[in-house]
Amino acid sequence: MKKIISLLLAISLLVLAVGCGGGDQAKKDDAKAASSGGKQITMGFSQIGAESEWRTAHTESIKSAAKAAGINLQFSDAQQKQENQIKAIRSFIAQGVDIIAFVPIVETGWDTVLKEAKDAKIPVIVVDRDVKLSDESLYIAKIGTDSVAEGKKVFNWIDEYMKKENKQPRSGDKFNIVVLEGTVGSSVAIGRANGFKEAMAAAPDAAKYTILASQTGEFTRQKGQEVMESFLKSDRDKIDILFAHNDDMALGAIQAIEAAGLKPGKDITIISIDSVKGMFQAMIDGKANCTVECNPLQGDILMETAKKILNKEEVPKNVYVEEGIFPADVAAKTLPERKY
Repeated sequence: MKKIISLLLAISLLVLAVGCGGGDQAKKDDAKAASSGGKQITMGFSQIGAESEWRTAHTESIKSAAKAAGINLQFSDAQQKQENQIKAIRSFIAQGVDIIAFVPIVETGWDTVLKEAKDAKIPVIVVDRDVKLSDESLYIAKIGTDSVAEGKKVFNWIDEYMKKENKQPRSGDKFNIVVLEGTVGSSVAIGRANGFKEAMAAAPDAAKYTILASQTGEFTRQKGQEVMESFLKSDRDKIDILFAHNDDMALGAIQAIEAAGLKPGKDITIISIDSVKGMFQAMIDGKANCTVECNPLQGDILMETAKKILNKEEVPKNVYVEEGIFPADVAAKTLPERKY
């Protein structure tokens, strides 16, 4: 009888312990669900591809920020095709995601699919690049950078640098500029080109500069090299300045300049936009002169904005990240601090 009583007592204590433990865990689970609004946020995100070091850093920023924020990220790589992005957005709508974010490959052609998202009551955030729409209420906010301001920074730095270094044109009485443009029709290429031209036109000594040639390098290193080779074949001894819309094209162009028997960064002044590690190393090696920052670390601010929108909070229509200018003389000091 004593053995039976002892056994029943042990079982009772075990059941009590399990019950208490289960209750504590249930409370923890309930608290966790309450803190997240009771439902995990699902974001559909369409990236344009992986054309550059910058884009790789941008994608990693989005993915890591989503994980840290506890957001379920449905990621789609468009491989540089707008039709793939439109399909992805329609797939997100069909899945009933909570919010959609995307990097538009080009400015136009989004009205119909974004109207479908609005009709489905799914808010949209535009990331990195801009869109042109007949109705701006089709998206809630744009997260990213100011491409027009970036283009202006490029010319203003060039003008100051040429004066400070007492540079003289290699041929004639004007500085000849060649431009490696980004993807045709993309807002970032249009903005950087317009900002550069606006700053040049407004400069007191605008007559000292002329754009000798301008052609798309599609934001890739290989294409940047190919187009620069073409520029050099026709104007090898005339080119004073290269402005590349991104660092990858500039790095490709450096290879072409060296192959042509010229010294990049000396015979031809080189400035580009993005500020990736590869460009800092080129400056340290004396092969480039300056990079204007386009900050790809946009993930945290995207996730914060998404949560605010879903909580019905007001957010600015345009949210820009901070950016700087990095000439060659700070490259060695700055490179160890770079995150991309």
